[in-house]
Amino acid sequence: MNYLLPLLSVLLGYGVALLLKPQDKSRLKLLLAFSGSFLLSLTVIHLLPEVYESHNHSIGIFIMVGILFQIILEFFSKGAEHGHVHGHEIMTQIPWLLFISLCLHALLEGLPVSHHHNLAFGIAIHHFPIAIILTTFLIHARLNKAAIFGFMFTFALMTPLGTLLSEYIPFLTDYYSEITAIVIGILFHISSTIIFETTEGHKFNIAKISMIILGIALAYFV
Repeated sequence: MNYLLPLLSVLLGYGVALLLKPQDKSRLKLLLAFSGSFLLSLTVIHLLPEVYESHNHSIGIFIMVGILFQIILEFFSKGAEHGHVHGHEIMTQIPWLLFISLCLHALLEGLPVSHHHNLAFGIAIHHFPIAIILTTFLIHARLNKAAIFGFMFTFALMTPLGTLLSEYIPFLTDYYSEITAIVIGILFHISSTIIFETTEGHKFNIAKISMIILGIALAYFV
């Protein structure tokens, strides 16, 4: 399940966008709000206590490195990691900067999954609406179907690949706490941005607050 859930969530999102062509952005925003709160809660409740139990006094620095690294990635991805894609330009080839930054982000997210199986659920829930939004964006940009499939399939593979690498590369095992702290910083930035960007003018309504509370509650019990 650690490998299948993140993989299938992207492929399912790709299929939903391709076949159903969802137009109701409000529902996607509610799903994003839920995924953001669920991912943030998993990070705070499960990942954060573990890395501080390592008694590494530099853990806070690694978390901040993760936040900074995600900000740099978003300079190239334009915020696609949290569903913030826009533009109406016609594309004749894969947007490589967007592709590489998204894949690197997804790869890093997969590194702690081998130690925290519930994180696979969080990443899967996070990637599902992102896959819908991203596929819809690429379709509207009139990128050819083969390129869209290649883009999304490779993106789907990245998180399971990160999990696989973390299990078999000694360096990633030896520095697990430090690497996980970097991923925590990435998840902090992504999830908090999702929560605030899913609101119009940064205002919360009852539906969004309910989805956020649901995400927190579910993360507590997994």
